[in-house]
Amino acid sequence: MDDLNSTRRRPGRPRADGAEPTRDVILRVATDLFARNGFDAVSIRAVADAAGVDVATVHHHAGGKLVLYQSCFAQVFEAERRALEPVIAAAADGDLLAALHRVLDAFVDFLEERPETTGLWLRRWLEPGRHAGLDERYSTPLYEQVERVLAAADKAGVLHEPQPHLAVRSLIWAVHAHAVTALHGDVPADSRFALRAFVHRWLDRMYGRP
Repeated sequence: MDDLNSTRRRPGRPRADGAEPTRDVILRVATDLFARNGFDAVSIRAVADAAGVDVATVHHHAGGKLVLYQSCFAQVFEAERRALEPVIAAAADGDLLAALHRVLDAFVDFLEERPETTGLWLRRWLEPGRHAGLDERYSTPLYEQVERVLAAADKAGVLHEPQPHLAVRSLIWAVHAHAVTALHGDVPADSRFALRAFVHRWLDRMYGRP
């Protein structure tokens, strides 16, 4: 049995060489638990058990439950930022519509690779009055980058989009809503292809191709 599931370590004790760092394990299992069950249904004890450590170790590496929850969003956002920012930056050059298709592909690719992202956000959006600041820190910065591209293109007459804020959020929420089943099991390939094809058709019909 590997050390993840073996005897629990004392708080702060380092993992064996080559093993996944303890904090990374805690964040990974906590993200999955929060994505599947929501904030209220997940305890620090449940996270500790899933990570194969004791409660004190979770507190040592990740703080209390709220700090841990926020750290899960921060880690997912950083991964999403690395995946999307390069293609968003490139969208300002050349064929804008083709660039937007590449942004969309990168977004769908990311959600297929990290379905816990969808679970985290959908559960967070069910309670919009709680956990203030998560959207502003961990989703809005990427949304606004795409919005600025659309707004500049509209101003230049490249495409017509008078409400980039609404357009970006509508598409993102729709993709999340259709992608949520990936968190709970394998999604048939034809369903994944159908979603990707749909959002590409949506872009074409919104911005200039029949």
